[in-house]
Amino acid sequence: MLERTRRKDATDVTFILPADHPTGEVSVVGDFNNWQAGIHPLTIRADGMRAVTVEMPAESRIAFRYLAHGGHWFDDHEADGHDGANGYLHT
Repeated sequence: MLERTRRKDATDVTFILPADHPTGEVSVVGDFNNWQAGIHPLTIRADGMRAVTVEMPAESRIAFRYLAHGGHWFDDHEADGHDGANGYLHT
C-alpha cells in the first residue's frame, strides 16, 4: 500500500506492508536511494503493519521495488505502473 502526502516542494510517500508477509526484514529501494538495501527498512507500526516514509521530490517519476530477506525482490500492486522491471510512482 502507498500513502502520499503532498507538500509545496516535495511528496512524502509511505510504503506499507503487512507485518508478517513476507517474513523477515524488508527495505524499499529505488531511484531515491540508489537501490541500496537497508537505507529505508520498513518497521512495525502500532497498527501492526510495517512502514517507512520517504521524502521525494515533487512532480517526479520514481522507480522502486521491495527487497526482502534472502534477496527476494517484489513489487507493490498499488504502484502507478510497471515498466517491466520495476514499479513506479508519480509524486
